[in-house]
Amino acid sequence: MRGGSIAVVGGSIAGCAAARAAARGGAERIAVFERTGARLRDRGVGIGLHSDRYEELRAAGYITHELPWVPLARRVWSVRHDEDPYGRSVVEQPFPFRAYNWGSLWQELRSRVPGRVDYRTDAEVTEVEPDADGVTLRLANGWQEHFDVVIGADGYRSVVREAMFPGTGAAYAGYIGWRGTSSDVADLPSDGNHACTVVFPGGHCMLYRIPDGLGGYRLNWVLYTRPPRIDGVDPDLRTPTSLPPGHLNSQLTEHLRALVTDNFPPYWAAKVLGTPADTTFIQPIYDVGVPHYASRRMALIGDAASVARPHIGGGSVKALQDATTLEAALRTHETWGEALEAYAAERGAIGAAMVALARRMGGAQVENTPDWSAMGRPEFEAWWQTQNEGPDRNSGFGGHALKGRT
Repeated sequence: MRGGSIAVVGGSIAGCAAARAAARGGAERIAVFERTGARLRDRGVGIGLHSDRYEELRAAGYITHELPWVPLARRVWSVRHDEDPYGRSVVEQPFPFRAYNWGSLWQELRSRVPGRVDYRTDAEVTEVEPDADGVTLRLANGWQEHFDVVIGADGYRSVVREAMFPGTGAAYAGYIGWRGTSSDVADLPSDGNHACTVVFPGGHCMLYRIPDGLGGYRLNWVLYTRPPRIDGVDPDLRTPTSLPPGHLNSQLTEHLRALVTDNFPPYWAAKVLGTPADTTFIQPIYDVGVPHYASRRMALIGDAASVARPHIGGGSVKALQDATTLEAALRTHETWGEALEAYAAERGAIGAAMVALARRMGGAQVENTPDWSAMGRPEFEAWWQTQNEGPDRNSGFGGHALKGRT
C-alpha cells in the first residue's frame, strides 16, 4: 500500500516501532500521540533481548549494534544457605541475552522515527471512534482528527483496545514486581555478565547489570511476590495501576526490607537493601489478551495487544516483532483491510501463546513455588520442563522466533 494516513496512539517503544513500520510501509501522513510530556528516556529499568531475537530485529532494521548493552551468558539460580554470602547455587542455565536500558532503547527507536512523522507529546487520546472510512481520535484538549487507520500502541491500559473490544482489559495476576536500580556494581560475580535469580518461598528476584545511559552501568533487579496487606497498596489491584519511584511509604519499605533480610543470601540482600528509594517502585503484574489483533480500521501492537508476564523476557521483543510484521503487511497488500487482517493472523496466535506460557511460569515461580532448598539440578530441570510443555513451547524464554526463522 502507498499513501493514506495512520495514527499511532502511544509513543514509547511499541509506538516508535509502529511509526517506523507505518513510514516504511508507505503511509503518507503519520502522527504519534503520546499522552505524557515527561522525557521517556529517563526511565532507567532493564530490558533483556535474546541474542537470536536481536539478530532478527537488527536484520529487519529495528535495532542497531551501536546501542549500549551488556552481554549475559548464564543465569544462576541461588537459594539462601547458612551464611554463604552468595547462597547455594541450585543450577546454572545458558542465558544468551543482551541487557539494555529501557530509556536508551526508547531513545534509539525514537531517533529512528522518520522526521516527517508528526510526534506529539502531551497528547492524551480519550476517545476512538471508527466509521466506514477510518477512525476519529478525540483528545483530552478537545481536538479531534480523522485517520484511515489507527494503531493502538498505548500499553496495557489501551483506549484503542477498549474501542475495539469493550471490557477486554488487564487482569491482575495476583502478585507484584518490586523494581529498582542501583549504581553498586563494582564487585558483581562473573564481572556482571551473569544474571542471578534469588529464590525464596513465594517468589524470586532477578538481578543483572545494565548500561546506565551515561557510559557506565547499574544493577537492575525485579522481585516478584504477593503484595503485603498494609496501607499504601491495594491487595486486590483489579484496576490497573502502579506505584512509581518516590511513592513507597515507610510501611512498604519496611516490608520489602524484612522480606529481603529474611530470605536473601547476605551479598544479594545488601545489594537490594542499598538501592536508593528514589529508584524503587512497585509494578503490579497483569495478563492481557484480545480476540484479534485488528478490527475494522484499527490494530493493536505491543502491550496494547497482549501482555505476557515478564518471566519469559519477551515483551519488548514481541512489540518490535509486531512492528516488523505490520510493515510487511502494509508493503504487500492492496487494501487496509487485507493488510491489517494479514498482520493480525500472523501475530495473534504468537501473542496468545506467550501469554499462556508466561502464566505457567508465573504460577510455578511465584504463586506455587517449590521447596527450593531441597532442589538440585535434576529436580530443577524437571520442574523447568513442566513450564515449557504444551503447544506454545516454541514461545519460550526470550520470545518466539520471527516467521521463517528458527
